[in-house]
Amino acid sequence: MTFEVSVENIKCGGCANSIVKGLQEIEGVASVAVDVEHGRVTIDADDCLRAQATERLLKLGYPEQGSAAGLKAAKARAKSFVSCAVGRITDS
Repeated sequence: MTFEVSVENIKCGGCANSIVKGLQEIEGVASVAVDVEHGRVTIDADDCLRAQATERLLKLGYPEQGSAAGLKAAKARAKSFVSCAVGRITDS
């Protein structure tokens, strides 16, 4: 089963790389695809993992669009900046 989450703060391939690595650490996630331009994360996993995936995205600095955490995006933007930088480093 596949589900999609629209998130805030995705800026580049480094962000996408951090998201993919972070979500693939969740047991049961088969694959992750990130659409940087549209801020969408597609996750191939059972729908029961949706809450865990959105929580992981939040911790990485990418809150779900329209969520209460997404409205408090200043802190999330700072986390995504760090995640973005780390993602670029590990992309090399």
